[in-house]
Amino acid sequence: MSLASGYTFAPDLRHPPHPTPPKGRGAAVNPDNRFAAWAREAVDDGWGNTEGEPTPLATELIVDTAKTVISRNDSPDIRFSQSINPYRGCEHGCIYCFARPSHAYLGLSPGIDFETKIAWKADAAERLRKELAKPGYVCSPIALGINTDAWQPVERKLGVTRDLLEVLAETRHPVSLITKSALILRDLDLISAMARDRLVHVAVSITTLNKELARKLEPRAATPQRRIEVIRILADAGIAVTVLMAPVIPALTDHEVESLLETAAAAGASSAGYVLLRLPREVNPLFQNWLSNHEPGRATHVMSLVRQMRGGRDYDSTFGSRMRGEGPLADLLEKRFALARKRFGLDRKTASLDCSLFTPPVAATPQLNLF
Repeated sequence: MSLASGYTFAPDLRHPPHPTPPKGRGAAVNPDNRFAAWAREAVDDGWGNTEGEPTPLATELIVDTAKTVISRNDSPDIRFSQSINPYRGCEHGCIYCFARPSHAYLGLSPGIDFETKIAWKADAAERLRKELAKPGYVCSPIALGINTDAWQPVERKLGVTRDLLEVLAETRHPVSLITKSALILRDLDLISAMARDRLVHVAVSITTLNKELARKLEPRAATPQRRIEVIRILADAGIAVTVLMAPVIPALTDHEVESLLETAAAAGASSAGYVLLRLPREVNPLFQNWLSNHEPGRATHVMSLVRQMRGGRDYDSTFGSRMRGEGPLADLLEKRFALARKRFGLDRKTASLDCSLFTPPVAATPQLNLF
């Protein structure tokens, strides 16, 4: 069933191989997910169309029937204990996205499937309302859209994130937001009102200021310049904004630390953070494939520096170091970032979110309220 131009409902979770890089997508390959009991191998049978550019792939939508929308974690690397992800998979197509491996749990590939087969929580707002109304619920800030962007292009049609924000605003529940999409400005009315009561934090993720590099790294995300403008608009609306340089890629974007922070500060950002490139599971071969296609002259150097910052490995998932790395190069990056934050006034402490204003939603009932 067609939802809108460019979007279709997927009848099942099948995923045919894509031997050629699809136009407008980040991954060039579609590896089998790690839980599959079989493997596929691409073979050229002579019937393929090799003339011109590959045909763009449409995005397919899969209804996600999760019983709950609030996920909880106890990771020492993450400041929040609750999160909501309206979508699984992301059209932005960021080749470095640490969430790609999670698509294997849907029986799909972390490659092209991650960008083109999007699972969405159609009843997310209703589920959230029920969870917040439970007698035993204890209010603590919810992080919205941590694994995949809550304002990715499909949100313009579905509005799941907007519905969730309306519930959080209604119940005066604190929330932290992170995005690399200009679509967040659609919800400026809700966000600015919540900001006045210390109910919201906003972080805008910017990987690089180089527009051409960004187009290759994150093909369907807003341009870096547009994200800088988003910071400006949010700040002008009285919203404290953090600029998040994530990820920092050695030998590819790390030289931009100072210029990126200076630009973000001039736009009105009040704080800054960073995350070192992470290459868990299938992200590693996908990213290295991307390097060989787009940055062949730097590929060996990039991975050499990554390993020097990861204890000789491509990735180390150890708590405490997975976000920052370890060793002399990681320490140098941390010091550079700290100095740049101080120099451009991005070391201001962000005010804590206020949980005391939370009011549980009233359950729908035909029974009239006695008071």
